[in-house]
Amino acid sequence: MKTSLGHIQINVADAQVSLPFYKSLFAYFEYKTIDESPEHLGVTNGTTDFWIIQTEQKHTGKEFHRKATGLNHICFKAHSKEDVDRFVVEFLTRQNLSLLYGTPKLFPEYKAGYYAVFFEDPDRVKLEVAYIPGSNIN
Repeated sequence: MKTSLGHIQINVADAQVSLPFYKSLFAYFEYKTIDESPEHLGVTNGTTDFWIIQTEQKHTGKEFHRKATGLNHICFKAHSKEDVDRFVVEFLTRQNLSLLYGTPKLFPEYKAGYYAVFFEDPDRVKLEVAYIPGSNIN
């Protein structure tokens, strides 16, 4: 059976902080908003949806750590190295976000020509934008 990714839900500690961040990020990536309220944001690129949702009060107080069991990071594929660099200048720098691991840079240990930038959302969920040679994206 062949499948594709349908959606990802990210629960956030503070919707007032995280929703504007994600709304800007997904607007940059040309996702369309399909639903939103003060507690959530739903976006789509026509293939994959993301739902960013305020964590229920009874589940707050548990800090996220990507090295724990569960989500480690989310990678968004770019068309070129230049697109990765443009994203750094046009989005990450304007958002005043710190870059992780001295990126953007090549990661030949992943694949020849693999070029990526890593950063974190307001809850410290690691995000990546990568050019992966030979990878198909729409």
